[in-house]
Amino acid sequence: DFLCISLVNGFIQLRYNLGDKTIILQTFQKVRANGNTWHSLQAGRVGNEGYLDLDGINITQKASPGMNALDTHTDFFVGGVPSLNLVNSMAVQNEPTGFTGCIREIVINNRELKLTVTDAKGGANVGDCDGTACGYSVCKNNGTCQVENSGFSCSCPQEWVGSTCEQSIHCSQNRCGSQALCIPQPTSFSYICICALGWSGKYCDSKINFFIAKFIGNSYIKYTDPYYGKRDLQYSRISLNFTTNQTEGLIVWMGKGEDEDNDFLAIGLANGTLKVVINLGERISVPLIHSKYSTCCDQRWHFVTVVQNQTCIKVYLDEELILFEDIDPHRKYTALNYGGICYFGGFEIGRKVNIVTTGLFQKEFIGKIKDVVLFQDSKKIQLIKAEGYNVYSGNYGN
Repeated sequence: DFLCISLVNGFIQLRYNLGDKTIILQTFQKVRANGNTWHSLQAGRVGNEGYLDLDGINITQKASPGMNALDTHTDFFVGGVPSLNLVNSMAVQNEPTGFTGCIREIVINNRELKLTVTDAKGGANVGDCDGTACGYSVCKNNGTCQVENSGFSCSCPQEWVGSTCEQSIHCSQNRCGSQALCIPQPTSFSYICICALGWSGKYCDSKINFFIAKFIGNSYIKYTDPYYGKRDLQYSRISLNFTTNQTEGLIVWMGKGEDEDNDFLAIGLANGTLKVVINLGERISVPLIHSKYSTCCDQRWHFVTVVQNQTCIKVYLDEELILFEDIDPHRKYTALNYGGICYFGGFEIGRKVNIVTTGLFQKEFIGKIKDVVLFQDSKKIQLIKAEGYNVYSGNYGN
């Protein structure tokens, strides 16, 4: 399998192979070769459908039905490869040659690659396109960069301040407390504080403790399992209590949530029903959906347990077995390599649930969670000791 983007006779070409045949897409317009014009390029695939977009002009094409996973186990190369033997003969139209030009702002699966000496795994014969201390995107938020003897300076738009225009004027004198995030509110010429886990109040200056976590939206807890290295990942288990009045929401995501190669086990709500999704490998997500509607969204406490015994999945709701399925009788992948990471309620601020989960869940969780137990541990997870934001005490009242 492969996916390759190349420049062929002035046209951008995308080629990918999911295991049966090579699909080729090519732009209708040529790339200007004057060296002064930046072009915006988006390319990739969703399932078996490939897409290619150059400066807003889009084309798509589908591969054969049944082929929808890109199974590659190599490094990601930009601009060239160290050996031509790494290039599949069908990945390019002519003999493979290195790219000459400038590349910036590469985003892979919603994560930007840092094309620097310290961040890249390796490389050779690559220089700075700009050639000055300003470089690319030194000045944030549309700031203008000026080269100076001491390096550079940024001229900031009216709404931004700081050496690189990184701070909103509305947050420059903020009173947000310990580890809180200041979120500017330009329309009201003000700001709000989003509190770190364990803090509350308008300015996040009140220390709190809780055993029931209350998620109010735009909330998350990220728990790192200290016993991950000792787990038998072929036999996973998670149980918890939750209550909500919402019909949509991600309750828990066991997995790194970084890219589509990561294994995961997820529990949430979709259209008022309990939904469990598991991926043990090859990016094949198997959704299991409870058939009864509106059983979970009545503001009562519900107890859910998910047990993974290799490829056999059991889901219990209020101690009743509601789902039981062998997701792969061939037992090709049997371990849940979740990286020791569990997200509750959502993901980090700015990471949208529908994007990170590729549409498996639509929204963050709004409600309460308590009594979380992993595997056969004798103790419940102390959620208050994890990391997170915008989560408050649900111990009392609403």
